[in-house]
Amino acid sequence: MIDTILNYLNNSSAITIFVLVLLSIYFIAVVWIYSFKFKQLNSILIIEKLSLDSLINNGKINPLSKIGQCLSNSSISKEVLKACEVSLVRDATTGLTWLSIISSTSPFIGLFGTVVGILESFAKFSTQSKVSFSVIAPAISEALVATAAGILVAIFAYSFHQIISRKVYEFNTYLKSQSEILLSQE
Repeated sequence: MIDTILNYLNNSSAITIFVLVLLSIYFIAVVWIYSFKFKQLNSILIIEKLSLDSLINNGKINPLSKIGQCLSNSSISKEVLKACEVSLVRDATTGLTWLSIISSTSPFIGLFGTVVGILESFAKFSTQSKVSFSVIAPAISEALVATAAGILVAIFAYSFHQIISRKVYEFNTYLKSQSEILLSQE
């Protein structure tokens, strides 16, 4: 397996290697953003759920709650609560733009690598008078590796984007519920 990969990289052009390195960087960024945001949002959601339960049961907001921290220095008003919600959701969505960009651009980067690989293969074949399918097929299949890599990165980026978006939606729901309860207590 390692010999095949090394042989592939040895026979690849600089553009193909550049495309694969770029897609590798994309993949690392996707995994890092997802890991960080997923862990962060899960811990926030636990606190916000407890805070909502506390508000419902005894009318007091959990001091660890993000909305409670936002309100600690100001009085409760509809405008202040709305500003807190917007600020907290904006902070919670950092990184989602990158997941979206990566999921939409990585297939095109992979496709670019494939097109360049196919063009280079045809350039090599142009010097030969007879070329059989057994010579063309391996060259084309090697070129398609870049597209496969781009699609693989896009699948993870899009899936992680959807998971994090759902977590942000849950967070926003907890914030809105707490805001409504706080406003009804006034």
